[in-house]
Amino acid sequence: MDEQATAEEEQEGEAAGLRKIIHVDMDAFFASVEQRDNPELQGRPVAVGGSSGRGVVAAASYEARKFGVRSAMPSVTAKRLCPDLIFVKSRFDAYREVSQQIRAIFRHHTELVEPLSLDEAYLDVTEDRLGIGSATRIAQMIRQEIKAKTRLTASAGVSYNKFLAKLASDQNKPDGICVIRPGQGADFVQSLPVRRFHGVGPKGAEKMARLGIETGADLAGKDIAFLRANFGSFADYLYRAARGIDLRPVRSNRIRKSVGGERTFSEDISSGPALRETLENIVDIVWERIERAEAKGRTVTLKMKYTDFQIMTRAKSLSENVRDKAHFAQIGRALLEESLPLPLPIRLMGLTLSNLEGVEKKVVRDEAQLRLL
Repeated sequence: MDEQATAEEEQEGEAAGLRKIIHVDMDAFFASVEQRDNPELQGRPVAVGGSSGRGVVAAASYEARKFGVRSAMPSVTAKRLCPDLIFVKSRFDAYREVSQQIRAIFRHHTELVEPLSLDEAYLDVTEDRLGIGSATRIAQMIRQEIKAKTRLTASAGVSYNKFLAKLASDQNKPDGICVIRPGQGADFVQSLPVRRFHGVGPKGAEKMARLGIETGADLAGKDIAFLRANFGSFADYLYRAARGIDLRPVRSNRIRKSVGGERTFSEDISSGPALRETLENIVDIVWERIERAEAKGRTVTLKMKYTDFQIMTRAKSLSENVRDKAHFAQIGRALLEESLPLPLPIRLMGLTLSNLEGVEKKVVRDEAQLRLL
């Protein structure tokens, strides 16, 4: 989809009663801040996170991504893929400071801002504060303002619903914009691999492939009964998504309920050492998500799925918020030790922080957990 929207197309969207939604996503945010603040890192492969044997990549620069380095990847794997990779420790105070600058830019254009994390947000500009009228023009202005004030780049997706806007923001990364106009959503979605659909992880994509579903078009060809039989409660979302339909409004005051992650193993595990090592990896990833979301909470929940697909959960609630990563890890380890020895091997482990009191209570994300597969 090209970048320029005509006045006629904007008016057509208004006449049809469609929303004007922008999804803004900062490009390799943590790594880009580090490169900006340290000129020696510019143009070099950078990973934010710990370089120790148990460390995990929190973010990777685009130079590192060319080698296959990705967030949530074990640091040892990242170093093997990119021997020249430079690890830097995360600086969340610096990231939050930049995030506040970016959110001020958003709110200059609309009060309907739904932050997803420090580095991305939905904006509803159907009625923008400056009376510009064109969502595409507003997105271009926001990207220019971000670059001028932070010396960082952002990508944007513009469309008539949240699902399409988020897909569009990924389309021309980094430092790009993509517009999906009224009437184009269904066609745009049909050409995409289902792995691009929010909520469809590698395991889900594998299951779909076994059922002959690899693209949006394949998914749209399945009726709702088939989808419900194979995907349960996820079916309604998939049915709508395959047709480019999303009726969710942008909500600036929606409270997040939990932050967590879970990992499905390629092989079932049951030994204490393997379970403990897996838990440490999940702690690293989930705590980075907690800091990114600026979340504070009082309940930690451990989830394990046995090989017979039965799910076991253990939780501990505190009288005050979890203090820091070390405290979070300590509680997770205690919950695991209480569960040992396991009656059966497990195929999945997850850890979640809930009972939240977000530092900024309007931070949201439209899911209960962040899947880390």
